[in-house]
Amino acid sequence: MYFCAYKFHFDSKTDFNNYNNNDMGSNTVIGAKIRNIRITKNISLEEVAERSGLSIDQITRIEEDVEFPSLSPLIKIARVLGVRLGTFLDDQSELGPVISRKGDHEGSISFSNNAAKARKHMEYNSLSKEKSGRHMEPFLINIERSENEVFASSTHEGEEFIYVLQGLVEINYGKDTFILEAGDSIYYDSIVTHHVHAAANETAQILGVVYTPY
Repeated sequence: MYFCAYKFHFDSKTDFNNYNNNDMGSNTVIGAKIRNIRITKNISLEEVAERSGLSIDQITRIEEDVEFPSLSPLIKIARVLGVRLGTFLDDQSELGPVISRKGDHEGSISFSNNAAKARKHMEYNSLSKEKSGRHMEPFLINIERSENEVFASSTHEGEEFIYVLQGLVEINYGKDTFILEAGDSIYYDSIVTHHVHAAANETAQILGVVYTPY
């Protein structure tokens, strides 16, 4: 999807840089988890690359937190390693209900949204990282301005649901393009090539739910 929930508005370049630096920790944890799981399962970089269709360099950069990945490569890596996508995001193991209250969204995860220039494009705030054994991944996602960048669509197994909270969102789905405004939603099969980004060169905020079969 490359979505992944936002509500961040930066008043200055300094504010944006400070936020960016403070946010790096979550990505580092994900990269370390991927590498530890891969090593524990005795799976080589070459095997992950071959089975996922990703390059060795891309996987290495994700593990070492050199680049901001989109959801698609993480989903592919998770399937090769035989784990849920949520395994990379989990904080704790809670078998019962998990409540996410407003104001509790800290430690967001940065993704490039598959932009050709690999610029940080989305801030994902997981609403379920304490829920153990989950099959859905709900996110509150903040989408930054696209700045006329070229995006590469992605495809992966599963389904996605998006509800627009603020701004305008453009979804490229197969050969179609949809513009959604606040209050609109879309549900689609992720196996069809798709891309999600803010429209009209503005910021946006969405609730996104990703389902990936395990």
